Amino acid sequence: MPRIALILLCLSLTAASQTKKPKSAGPSTKPKAATAAKTSEAVIHTTSGDMKCTLFPDQAPKTVANFIDLANGTKAWKNPAGKLVHGKPLYDGVIFHRVIPGFMIQSGDPSGTGSGDVGFEFADELRADLLFDKPGRLAMANRGPNTNSSQFFITEKEVQRLDPCLQEGGCPNLGRGKGTGYTIFGQCDDATVELVKKIARMPCTRGPACDNDNSRLQTPVTITHIEIVKPGKSSAAKPAAKPPVPAKTKTTAPKSSVPN
Repeated sequence: MPRIALILLCLSLTAASQTKKPKSAGPSTKPKAATAAKTSEAVIHTTSGDMKCTLFPDQAPKTVANFIDLANGTKAWKNPAGKLVHGKPLYDGVIFHRVIPGFMIQSGDPSGTGSGDVGFEFADELRADLLFDKPGRLAMANRGPNTNSSQFFITEKEVQRLDPCLQEGGCPNLGRGKGTGYTIFGQCDDATVELVKKIARMPCTRGPACDNDNSRLQTPVTITHIEIVKPGKSSAAKPAAKPPVPAKTKTTAPKSSVPN
C-alpha cells in the first residue's frame, strides 16, 4: 500500500509540473534610442542667404511663441495701413531696416522704418543666465520696458551693455534702471554671424560705410520667409524674393530699437 501511494504522489507531481505557467520574460536589455531635443530652429531665409538660429522656448516661452506665430501666420497683426491681417506670415517680404557694423542687424517691421505699429506689445522675459556675452544672440528690439512686438535683431559680437538689469536700485554700470534690457530668445550659428557681418558692411544710403547715423542699406536685404524647423526635421530652401520698395511715409510712433 505505501508503494502504491508513492507512485500516485510521483504521478501528481509530474502532472503539476506540466501545467505550470511559463515565466514571463524580463525587461529588455536593448538600449533605448536617444530622445531628440525639443528645441525648434528658425531658418531665416533672406535675399542674401539663410540664417539659422536655435530658439529658447524654456527661457523665453512668450517671446518664442510670438515669433513662431508671426512667422507661420497664425497670429493676427496690423499692416502699415492699419488693417488687421489674418493668416499671413508677418515677416515675409520685410527688410533689415537698420544695420550697424560691429554691432547688429535689425528687422521685423512691416513698414520698413523701425517705427511701425503691428497692433500689440508684450512683456519682457529677462534672465540673469541669458546675456549678450557671445556673438549671434537673437533678441527682441523694444522702445522701453515691456514693449516687445515683432522687431528683432541679431548681434555680430558680444554686447554686454545690452545685458538685463535685474538689480534693486538699478545698474550704474549699464546706466539703466531695474527691469530694463532686451529679451534674448535664440542663438544663431557661426555661419549666420558671418552673414550678419557681411550684411552690416554693405553700402548704406548716405555713404558706403554704415554706422548708427547711416544705418539703412542702399539695397535692403529682405526676409523671404522664416521657416520654423521642428526637432528631427530638415529645412527646405526657399526661393529668393525681390526687396520691397522702402516706405516713403514716415510715422511719428517711437522706434523699436536698440542703443548705439
